[in-house]
Parts: sequence; structure tokens; C-alpha cells
Amino acid sequence: MTCVLFRQTLCQYRFRLASSCGIYRKHYSVKNGDLEHALSALRSVSGDEGVCLGSAVRDQHGRDESVHRCRPPDVVVFPRCVEEVSALAKICHHHRLPIIPFGTGTGLEGGVGALKGGVCFSLRKMDQVLDLHQEDFDVTVEPGVTRKALNSYLRDTGLWFPVDPGADASLCGMAATSASGTNAVRYGTMRENVLNLEVVLADGTVFYTAGRGRRPRKTSAGYNLTNLFVGSEGTLGLLTKATLRLYGLPESMVSAVCSFPSVQAAVDSTVQVLQAGVPIARIEFLDDVMIEACNRFNALSYPVLPTLFLEFHGSSGSLEEQVTITEEITRENGGSDFAWAEDEETRSRLWKARHDAWYSALALRPGCKAYSTDVCVPLSRLPQIIVETKHDLIRNNLTGPIAGHVGDGNFHCIMVLDPEDPDEVQRVQEFTERLARRALAMDGTCTGEHGVGLGKRALLREELGPQAMEIMQGLKATLDPKNLMNPGKVL
Repeated sequence: MTCVLFRQTLCQYRFRLASSCGIYRKHYSVKNGDLEHALSALRSVSGDEGVCLGSAVRDQHGRDESVHRCRPPDVVVFPRCVEEVSALAKICHHHRLPIIPFGTGTGLEGGVGALKGGVCFSLRKMDQVLDLHQEDFDVTVEPGVTRKALNSYLRDTGLWFPVDPGADASLCGMAATSASGTNAVRYGTMRENVLNLEVVLADGTVFYTAGRGRRPRKTSAGYNLTNLFVGSEGTLGLLTKATLRLYGLPESMVSAVCSFPSVQAAVDSTVQVLQAGVPIARIEFLDDVMIEACNRFNALSYPVLPTLFLEFHGSSGSLEEQVTITEEITRENGGSDFAWAEDEETRSRLWKARHDAWYSALALRPGCKAYSTDVCVPLSRLPQIIVETKHDLIRNNLTGPIAGHVGDGNFHCIMVLDPEDPDEVQRVQEFTERLARRALAMDGTCTGEHGVGLGKRALLREELGPQAMEIMQGLKATLDPKNLMNPGKVL
């Protein structure tokens, strides 16, 4: 007890000393008294090293990869286990301090900004792969485990986790935003690949969305609470464990590139490949502007035309059949001969060009920033929306090369802009709103995989309608009546 009292007294002294030295910003939305009282309790759970007040660390945890400005929390905590997360959440709940979960900060919609101050829960120290069941094709991970770290862990098992958003994001962060990426056309998004979640609610309650330890491949028991939290973006609770579906590593993989005379021809080929039942693993679209940017950035020489990047997974025999059917379809639509990549090194180089699209776009205008749009429409509407979007970009003198997961109807304009030019910033903002509403008018969504975050709350209301929004707000009020979980996001 004496040691605890000494530690609390020392923490209070350090807080007063830091305040007098100007370490704390004066525009906290959390009352200084509330924070001071909470600090001692937070330190009693995570220790001095697990509670950080430094401005550099707070700034690091107040922004992601989006264009939204940094909104630092008042304090960052680094819990090491679910028990600590629960205890810290109880303290925040008691003192009415907002709770902002943080994984790796690779989000693209401002989801980690502390709009009302509060406590950022940085979960990177919880980085263990806990339970691997090879024969059942599933694994349970803590929130600090990234997709690359998991696949490295699985390297010698013959299994892998295929959801690939591009960035080396944390797996629980990917669940929180319902991330997907280039492999979704074959393996699905996070929504199809999360079997169970351990969640800490705002009041510190720990529960399991599918029942403690449950990991069936399918279930029809009760409400689907797992998918309620997948895509919740930290507004309902902290995800502290995820049980994920795994897949067998394909015997063989083959990649190819094929250019087309028009966007319509490329998308028609995609639809026909899917209709033919070809289990294609990846089918990515890059427009002519993006291809030219990739050529420059990666010293490549692809024709500057609408282009598909494709990948096939399977046995040697099945690959031959997949490739034959796909080549025939693309040829009928005016596609070029395939440029093949069969060995791992060549395939990696081919897909590096696709994964480097962000940096390739940025290189078009050195010194500028980038923002990625993220709409998704039914496949049949994809040619129309891409053509209309390209006309919109040209008409408004904007730089926005297009890359997309064409097999899902999901595409991105990577908007390259000068943030110091208010006129251009305004034009980009108006363009992105027009694009989202164009997608909604075509029975699509304002976000296919990045999430709502800060910037798409009004669009979400337009997409779902008032009744659905009311139900979502009711769920939020039930699970988080004090509105402490990542306030100001989604709703």
C-alpha cells in the first residue's frame, strides 16, 4: 500500500511539473482535473512506462495516413494484456475520458483522431499469436499482430491469411475497418474471415462475440455479433483478440498483365471471367494515367492503356484451365497478349508495381500529398462510373489516377493535391463528394474498404437512410451510453 501511495504521489508531482513546463496543451477538451485524477490510476495499471504524455508520442497517435489533421489524445497508454485493457477502460469510464483504439495508424479516413481528447489505447505491445489450429484452418491473434507478422509465423505450416489491404496493418485494426484488398475477389474481406472476437466494452466488460473459445466454420446461433463489431471502427469496443480463418497455400501461383483498348473492354473481361466460374485470386484494374505513373516510378514499359493485373492460384492442372479460359475471354474483348510472371521473384516485381500505385501517383507531383477515394458499385455499373469520373477529373483539372479491385466493383482515385492551395483542396473535396454520390446513385456505397471515419459521416446517412441510422445509434447508446468509444466517428 505504501508503494502504491508513493507511486500515486510521484505521478501527481510529475503531472504538475509537466504542466508547469508547458508539456500539456492548454486546449484539452478533457478537464485537467479529470485527467490528473485519472493519471495515477492509469499508471497503477500499466506502470510509468505504459503511460505516455509526451507531445511527440501523442501526435504520432493522433493521425493516420489520411489527409485529416492531427488530433492528439491527452495521454497514450500501452496495455500488455486484456486484463490491463479492461482495467484501463474502467478508469476511463469512471472519469468519462474518451477511449481511442490504435493499431498501426495505417487507416485512411481519420479514424484515430482524438476529437474530444481522452486516452489512446495503443495495442502494439499485445503482439502474440495465441492459438494456431492447423487442422482446423484457424488462428487466434492479439491486436498488435500484423498481417505480415502472421504470415511469417505461418510460413512453415502450409497455411496463410490472404486478406491484403496493401499496408502492413494490424489484424484487429483490419477487422475494425472491415478491410479487404487485392485478394478479396477469391478469399473475401475481413467480414468473411473473422470467426470470433474478444471485445472490451467502454465500461471494461470483456465478452466474446461468438462465445468464449468458439471457432466453428459456420453458425446460425443467435445474432451475428461478430459482424456487428467488424467494421465498427472502434466506436463500440476495443478488439483484443481475433480468431481468423486460414487457407492452404496454393500449390502454384501465376500472374499476368493484359492491356485493353477501353475501360469497358477491361471490365467486360472481368465480368465474363467471373461468370465463367474461373476462381481468379486477384484481378486489379489500373487506368492509363496510373499505368503511366507506375511506368515512370518503377522503370517499366507497359502500354499506356487501361490494364488488368491478374493472379491465378491452384494446382498445375487447374491453373492451365483457368489461364486458357481467361486468355480466350480477354482476347475476344480486344485484350493484348498476356505478359506472364510465373516465378516468385517476377510475380513480386509485377505486384510491387500495383502495390506501389500510391507512391507512383505521388511521384507525379513531388512535394504534394495524396488522398484515396474508395467507392464501390455493382460490376455492371463500373465502366460508366469510371468513365464519368475520368471526365470529372479532366474537367476540374485534378490529378487522380485510378486503381481498383475490379472483381469487386471497388476502385480508388488517388487524388494528388497541394494542401497549401485552398482552391485545389476545395475542388478535391467537392470532387470526392460528387464521386461518392455518383456511386450511391448507381446502387453502390461510399466506402468499399476504408471505412467511414471522419469524412463520410454525412454520406453514410445518405446511403443508409434515417431508419438504419437510428438503429445504429440505438446500438451505440446501448453498448456505450456515455459515448466514450472513439467519439465523433462513423455516426
